[in-house]
Amino acid sequence: MTSAFLLINCEFPFAGEVISELGKVPEIIDIYKLHGMYDIIAKVKSDTEDDLNEIVKVRIRKIDKIKSTLTMIIVEGNKTKDKAK
Repeated sequence: MTSAFLLINCEFPFAGEVISELGKVPEIIDIYKLHGMYDIIAKVKSDTEDDLNEIVKVRIRKIDKIKSTLTMIIVEGNKTKDKAK
């Protein structure tokens, strides 16, 4: 399993529309609207790195109003626990 964070810049003020389209991509498991250098961050999961590249190139970058993307493949991670409980 390969996972990545995808940072997305889109045309203003279309982040909401882009988020709706991203929600239709089943491999995207989390989407957040941001303030700052990037407009959106999404977490993507796929079976292989080749599949991930195909998803980003063919399905995500083709979404209308997306200007650019930056893909950061996750090499290692730790699941955080909710310490407020």
